[in-house]
Amino acid sequence: MNISSEAFVAGMSAIGAGLAAIACIGGGIGTGNATSKAVEAVSRQPEASGKIMSTLVVGGALSEATAIYGFLIGLLLVFKVTL
Repeated sequence: MNISSEAFVAGMSAIGAGLAAIACIGGGIGTGNATSKAVEAVSRQPEASGKIMSTLVVGGALSEATAIYGFLIGLLLVFKVTL
């Protein structure tokens, strides 16, 4: 069976884009877990809410940045941008 190089690249790009989508799922799960733990921590120690929320914002930003990078890589693979 002969397969053209264009078809092979298209297939591998689709697989890579699907794998990159896992980063988006992981970012959502990570942000959800962090938020739930922050709410739990604030309910236990309300006087530390400022420090907890600032840490939550930094952690959430890092988690979402990972998801955005995965999304961008997926888009690049789907549209096959060549350098």
